[in-house]
Amino acid sequence: MTVQPAVPDRIDDPSTSVDELASRLLRAQAERTTLAPLTGEYPTLDTATAYCIQDEALSQRIERGETVVGVKLGLTSPAKQRQMGVSAPLTAWLTDAMALPTGTPLPQDLLIHPRVEPEITFVMGRRLTGPGVTAAAALAAVDRVYASVEIIDSRYRDFRFTLPEVIADNASAAYFVTGSVGADPASLNLPLEACLLEIDGGLAATGVGAAVQGHPAEALAMAANALAERGHAIEAGWIVMTGGMTDAVAAPRGSTIAAHFTHLGSVGLAC
Repeated sequence: MTVQPAVPDRIDDPSTSVDELASRLLRAQAERTTLAPLTGEYPTLDTATAYCIQDEALSQRIERGETVVGVKLGLTSPAKQRQMGVSAPLTAWLTDAMALPTGTPLPQDLLIHPRVEPEITFVMGRRLTGPGVTAAAALAAVDRVYASVEIIDSRYRDFRFTLPEVIADNASAAYFVTGSVGADPASLNLPLEACLLEIDGGLAATGVGAAVQGHPAEALAMAANALAERGHAIEAGWIVMTGGMTDAVAAPRGSTIAAHFTHLGSVGLAC
């Protein structure tokens, strides 16, 4: 997959380009250093330009050998959207380097301040492209449904950012773990699929699929339509992480995370 960032290629200061800011974010991730908000330097940074930065960062990942395996959504809950002043989720990229095999400990030495959230994840049976995708059409394109835990890790200091900043930072993507139970989407009542998130055996958070845009398929449709506006589609075989069913919870070193779903089994992670 080749990603071509849309114009503009420069931001405010004509000496600073989209690829330079993408490189800055990737370098912060590699070096485990946090950045001050980009809007401090570039107060007119908008979402369109932020997606250009996100796409350029993906191009740099691909150049270093990573492969696109899917997309993720962020800000899928109405409460988070109200907090950020938006009316729709954001999208971001997933690569093979972000996938943790089951049983693999979280690589804390590669992370800054990780948090975890349980999610309902789709594996696509066929290509899905907008515009005009409905939730029903989106769900019909899904092959299997899995439980997952996403590990997010903002490259901004204290996890503080505006909407364009988190888009540029690929929605804080770091790693994800997918469960072993794959279900036919027709066999599940996804809005009522519940999850209990435990840390060291104690209940940390609870949630249901309805927390994700009312139905995870609505989030999938929104992703397909939003990506189409930038010339992309959701490809067959890709995974789509539909967004957190609960608030993100800190994942301290040495802790054990477990997400228990009603019908999709459990996902464990040693931190």
